[in-house]
Amino acid sequence: MPELPDVVVYLERLTATVVGQRLERIKILNPFVLRSVAPPVSDTDGRRVIGVRRIGKRIVLALEGEIFIVIHLMIAGRLRWRPKDKPIRGKLAQAAFEFPNGTLFLTEAGSKRRASINLVAGEAALVEIDRGGLEPLTADLDAFSTRLLSENHTLKRSLTDPRLFSGIGNSYSDEILHRARLSPMTQTKRLTPEEIERLYNAMRETLTEWTRRLREEVGEGFPETVTAFREGMAVHGRYRQPCPVCGSPVQRIVYAENETNYCARCQTGGKLLADRALSRLLREDWPRSIDEVE
Repeated sequence: MPELPDVVVYLERLTATVVGQRLERIKILNPFVLRSVAPPVSDTDGRRVIGVRRIGKRIVLALEGEIFIVIHLMIAGRLRWRPKDKPIRGKLAQAAFEFPNGTLFLTEAGSKRRASINLVAGEAALVEIDRGGLEPLTADLDAFSTRLLSENHTLKRSLTDPRLFSGIGNSYSDEILHRARLSPMTQTKRLTPEEIERLYNAMRETLTEWTRRLREEVGEGFPETVTAFREGMAVHGRYRQPCPVCGSPVQRIVYAENETNYCARCQTGGKLLADRALSRLLREDWPRSIDEVE
């Protein structure tokens, strides 16, 4: 799922591409992608895009007359910009936003249709979409600490909870926790002030660094390779590959459709965290430390 760095770069390129342009029409190619009925899609015809913004991981196109197009890419949704004479064919394209200077496509890979478009009228209705997460790059340490300690969860869950923090998901939470040298399973109420400050700095450094890297990668073009697994990540998607800090093989915990990646030496004092499925299967043979693996 595109997270804060990816969404920020999307917004920057959308600003350069469609802000100031008139939206000629929205063409819904898969009826399931549209999750609202009022205002109708036809109300967007001919309205100028006056701005773009981010609400969590959602992308918002603001049109004249306080009509907002809210796009949630979910796991496999992506935005693609094409000249008007180069449409995207096949089943990937879910919707097309047609402008005088080109077409913005919403695509979604796979068989599960989770990406969505909502049309919203008025700022008040738009506010209701916001889950209330703290903005990671503008919050100060005190605000971050207060929000982090407001509920007692594991660090992994807290960082990825959109009610607590805005725009952080599975990928960058792994990278943040690795940089902070903290276990994803540590309970927030057990953190020391020093660890909270370390986590705060790691969060800001990780998100800022990856936003810069993605911005440089895209340049003056449009993001085409938005993915949760990127070359240069320390642990996310790098199961069994060497940790860039200590060289130990990266470990993981798999649950549902997500996984948590971590380095046992750097983050958990050498202890292997129990994977619900695998540790139950192996029972007594489940290794307890990274030393048993290496």
